[in-house]
Amino acid sequence: MRRFFDLVNAPVRALGDYTSAMPVTQPAQATAPLLKLNANESPYGPSPKTAAAMRTALENSHWYPDDQAAALRNRLADLHGMLPQQVLVGNGTTALLGVIARTLLSPGRNAVTSACSFISYSIVTRLAGAELAETPLRDGGYDLEAILAAINQDTRLVFIANPNNPTGTLVDAPQVDRFLESAPEHVVVVLDEAYCDYAQYFAAVREAEYSRSLEYVRLDRKVVVLRTFSKAHGLAGVRVGYGVGSAELMTYLARVQDAFAVSSLAQAAAMAALDDEAHTRFAVENNARLAVWLAAEIRNLGYEVKPTWANFLCIDVRRDAREVARQLRSEGVLIRPLAAWGAPESVRVTIGTAEQNQEFLRAFRKVLT
Repeated sequence: MRRFFDLVNAPVRALGDYTSAMPVTQPAQATAPLLKLNANESPYGPSPKTAAAMRTALENSHWYPDDQAAALRNRLADLHGMLPQQVLVGNGTTALLGVIARTLLSPGRNAVTSACSFISYSIVTRLAGAELAETPLRDGGYDLEAILAAINQDTRLVFIANPNNPTGTLVDAPQVDRFLESAPEHVVVVLDEAYCDYAQYFAAVREAEYSRSLEYVRLDRKVVVLRTFSKAHGLAGVRVGYGVGSAELMTYLARVQDAFAVSSLAQAAAMAALDDEAHTRFAVENNARLAVWLAAEIRNLGYEVKPTWANFLCIDVRRDAREVARQLRSEGVLIRPLAAWGAPESVRVTIGTAEQNQEFLRAFRKVLT
């Protein structure tokens, strides 16, 4: 008997169940901790400087944090050549997506994104009482022309994950330029650049132009750029991200965000992470090197791997991805099946350390060959 079904609101009833990652309970036969390659976390963790800053912040954890995250906000504004009023720090970019949706969407409105993209776009849109239109992939990535065609008079948001999660694909700067030139004035474009550190490095190596997102903000385009400390900085468990956009829009978003949204621990960690560029560079360079190696090894086994611009690989396993993930878990390795994204025969695997990648390959060979 469902006692509360009629009491909760319709958007929550319609959502269904979703978990952000597979459970990490050890299999009964496991003799070592599960290898967690299912959530795109950095295998290198936070830098020692960042860990020390968090330990220091713990001593003052009986005080509420700065509600404005002023020191971090000012630091990010200086870093990107913005005014502090153009920066909003949040409890990770996922929380900021919810703030953006609640600010700009309502029943009767809609947002547009691509199929097989970040699953939170659907969740935050539907919780705001709005509809989400998803356009088909083109060559495994975003089709910006299709997204333009899907925009109508009720559209208020477009979500573009760049690089895209879970496919790892990229839309380069010239493509985004053309898209923004054609986007109507009543639409705000969210450029979700959670994996920007990796993409910038890959772009330099591959002689591509990744992003001019911050330039769009300086030109007063109707965009919000989202970035996070969860990936290359190794702070996924601390939860801190930020948005950059028009000062007016950031003011509205700040009204919607929860009070004390960013803990003092998270603020201290992010400040220290910005000071330790060497650690971030180490994580990004190792990721790029190992991405090339791991993708080649998987292709040698006869499986298609999309070229990645992030810290994970999307693999077509040509069979039930959920079953593959279950069998790999029995071997002590967690990966992400992409059935919930509409790709029932694909998996996403975080690029780990050299040793972790070797362990994944051992289990992958055993399960699939």
